[in-house]
Amino acid sequence: MSMHAPAAKSAHVIVLGNEKGGSGKSTTAMHLVVALIKSGSRVASVDTDARQRSLTRYIENRARWARRSGLDLELPAHYVVKLGDGEVVREIEAQEFTAYVDIILKIEREFDFVVVDTPASDSYLMRLSHSMADTLITPINDSFVDLDVLGRVDPESLAVIGPSHYAELVRAAIEERKRVDGKVTDWVVVRNRIASLFTRNQRNVIKGLQQLATALDFRVADGISERVIFREFFPVGLTAFDTFDKRTFGIEPTMSHIAARNEIRELIGCLGLPKAGGQGGNAAGPPAATTPKAAEPRAVMN
Repeated sequence: MSMHAPAAKSAHVIVLGNEKGGSGKSTTAMHLVVALIKSGSRVASVDTDARQRSLTRYIENRARWARRSGLDLELPAHYVVKLGDGEVVREIEAQEFTAYVDIILKIEREFDFVVVDTPASDSYLMRLSHSMADTLITPINDSFVDLDVLGRVDPESLAVIGPSHYAELVRAAIEERKRVDGKVTDWVVVRNRIASLFTRNQRNVIKGLQQLATALDFRVADGISERVIFREFFPVGLTAFDTFDKRTFGIEPTMSHIAARNEIRELIGCLGLPKAGGQGGNAAGPPAATTPKAAEPRAVMN
């Protein structure tokens, strides 16, 4: 069975992937969805984690809050890939492949972007999603625990000892994509939950990430800081791109709302996504550098 969906598609596929949970995949995915819709793009979202359904819950919360508050909140065309059922692995994977491809066939020509959230585990649907990515985003928390998801780093020299299982999975998916249609996946590792104080540990994490970026051929972008506001968005399905007023949020917005919006805006600019409709240039500025900044992070205002 082929490990890819039909090669002919117009939508730019953005996949959020990481084998470790709690890295901010769904939060990042939802902010991308809303930001792209607000920019005038046609956006569909796909949740391939039919068990956890974090992105699906986020979107359901947003729709519920829109009804309750009377707000006209942007929503994507959302799909959930049904898990296969049975005892034979090949048959289960065949069912999942068919379910996934059926969704892609419905949306590939109707939307400018497809944002895909994946399970935090090695599964057939997770691998299939990675092999479809035009842009692959791997959010990681700013720690050596999360850095280990990408590869092993010597604790003293910070030299790369070897790639992780997930890094090997990504490399195989990128090679599969290139073999199928000649396209190269842009792999971007996003540093999430960046601490407000610049510490020795954070400096070493950045150095280790620089080594891994060179060895594994990915770019690095700064994502979201450790802000309470990002945790408060989920229950009401809101994002940093929604209108800052009491009617929308139920509370008076703070400077943390503005800072959160700026962080996500900078991240989207770093991704260098194409303009809607496949036009030249990109949606929000040039891509980021291939290595993370060693400067102090943004100040955090909670």
